[in-house]
Amino acid sequence: MTWRCAWCGKPHDSDDPPCERCGYNSFNRADDAGGDADQGGTSPTYVWACTNCGREHTRNSPPCARCGNHTLEKTEQTFDEADSDLEVASWLEVAKPYSPFIAVFVLIVALFATGIVPASVLPGIGTDVPGEATEANGIDLDETALLVHDRLTDERQAATETETSDGTGVGAPLEYDEGLEEFATAENQRLVVSAYTDDDGGDRTDPSAFDLPCESAPQGIQVLAQDSIDAYDTEAALADDLATNLLESLDSQEVGQGDHDAEGIDIHVGPDGSILVVYVVC
Repeated sequence: MTWRCAWCGKPHDSDDPPCERCGYNSFNRADDAGGDADQGGTSPTYVWACTNCGREHTRNSPPCARCGNHTLEKTEQTFDEADSDLEVASWLEVAKPYSPFIAVFVLIVALFATGIVPASVLPGIGTDVPGEATEANGIDLDETALLVHDRLTDERQAATETETSDGTGVGAPLEYDEGLEEFATAENQRLVVSAYTDDDGGDRTDPSAFDLPCESAPQGIQVLAQDSIDAYDTEAALADDLATNLLESLDSQEVGQGDHDAEGIDIHVGPDGSILVVYVVC
């Protein structure tokens, strides 16, 4: 006894849906002669064509493998035509629906490869710097750095107004520059790594890797505060002491003297509570 698919007419040896060709779930009984005729290839072959791109499929199983359309239409086709159109999709056809995601992935890789986005922003990548870079003992270190800049500006303005007769003085106020701050941060963290780990910290930070407003090479110093972070309760109190220490160090080491326009400051607290400051000027 031969059974035919009620939809596409494909013969089967038993009444055991679904159809192997189109997936239809109903068979009709057929006589043996008719079944032999179909098995000999005289009956038409049916495929399912996408109404959008024309791609033909052996089963009614949307969506279309080529364009993703959800409407397939039953059509008659010869085996020669089927062989030419029912080929396995190329890698380009398979990848086409995912092209936006591929483009985003390539863009992200390019940003990391060119250094526009540092790999250190990813968790687990880059050197771990001991201590705290943003906040310690409830004190915002970035805000403290800006307060130190304000203190230095006030001292310079006062010194300019009361400049001694021999021409000495602290100098004119300087602009606070984010590029110099980033450079100071990188150098400070390099020194912290060298001081608290077995890593030597590597070479000195390259100024050319930063957007600096400098016509000449920047100058800088690192200052270690006398007290630990536990001795301070507010940003203002910490800024007062750091500004005093910086002014003394700048004067003794003759850093920042001359014609300069901008400065940057980074404050880092080590794992033992020590306060390390890098000051950069150009």
